Amino acid sequence: MLKTVANFDRIGEENAFAVLARANALAAQGRDIISLGIGQPDFRTPEFIVEAAIKALRDGHHGYTAANGILPLREAVASSLHKRYGVEVSPESVMIMPGGKPTMFMSILMFGEPGAEILYPDPGFPIYRSMIEYTGATPIPVPIREENGFAFSADETLKLITSKTRLIIINSPANPTGGVTPKAEIDKLVAGLEKWPDVAIMSDEIYDHMVYDGEKHVTLLSYPSIRDRLVILNGWSKTYAMTGWRLGYAIFPAKLYDYARKLAVNLHSCVNASAQFAGLAALAGPQDEVVKMIAEFDKRRGVVVDGLNKLPGVSCIVPKGAFYAFPNIKGTGWKAKELATALLNETGVVTIGGPDFGILGEGYLRLSYANSTENILKALGRMGEFLASRKAA
Repeated sequence: MLKTVANFDRIGEENAFAVLARANALAAQGRDIISLGIGQPDFRTPEFIVEAAIKALRDGHHGYTAANGILPLREAVASSLHKRYGVEVSPESVMIMPGGKPTMFMSILMFGEPGAEILYPDPGFPIYRSMIEYTGATPIPVPIREENGFAFSADETLKLITSKTRLIIINSPANPTGGVTPKAEIDKLVAGLEKWPDVAIMSDEIYDHMVYDGEKHVTLLSYPSIRDRLVILNGWSKTYAMTGWRLGYAIFPAKLYDYARKLAVNLHSCVNASAQFAGLAALAGPQDEVVKMIAEFDKRRGVVVDGLNKLPGVSCIVPKGAFYAFPNIKGTGWKAKELATALLNETGVVTIGGPDFGILGEGYLRLSYANSTENILKALGRMGEFLASRKAA
């Protein structure tokens, strides 16, 4: 009988994809499905970006590239960050990745081992905990609370650090809650980390363009005191509606960069060449489509929050970023995953149960408003009818 190593018994997954598969199976049976589940924009990749990829292929860019990405793209990332935030980033610290998850994988692999502790947000993106457990490290959840607007608490985070802590993962704007942590709280966290110079930080900033109400994203790159132990995760997936292109980037401090490069060589060799030229066009080209998309998400945000707060037993605070709402469904009497399953099976509305994002996700659902206003309203209507007619088992 085949025997695998114990690590594989600890690895988890992202249940949103399992829910998507179930929804697709129902749709194939002729069911009318409205997906508020998967976290991807419902917009097409802007045409000039698609054309840049096609041109790259026609120009012969269909071979291997450097493991860390083509230099013009790394330079464009550095230039874009300087333009947006006024921070200095060397192209030699930028690594082009096949999406965002490899940055999580590499960062956690660098610091995770038996006896180590890694802090991560709960509720939070499920791959954080999955990868921590895979390495044998101990996952330490940082509570992300509704009463804090789903921002992390610097004080609460700092109190969880011990001599065993190797890495802290933070995510703002956040998946699944849409929470955005205020600058004052980030300032406090960074100041507190001065007492823990051996603790690294991975900041997942993939939703950095999606901040509403006139606020601006606060990047951890703005804090010189932690730059030598800071990993940034970002990319093109959400901002440019390029989820299927599998294109992201990381910024590693000098002492970690070559480890990441070697992991890339061992893991994926390099990123798809034509996708890199598409990413270059995205950063260098007009940003009009990005502005339009985010404005549309902002409108839908109002629609979904207003509609959720009218449902029996449901309340929802206004998310400050990303394209997710995280309504409190405790008043319905339903457990979150049971309700999500019932909504899918009986109404055709796809949502994700909060516990798929951590223990503290119980009592909540995640809804993605990356769908049309028409579909959002239709889904909310179905949810309302269901909750009004069905009591929890």
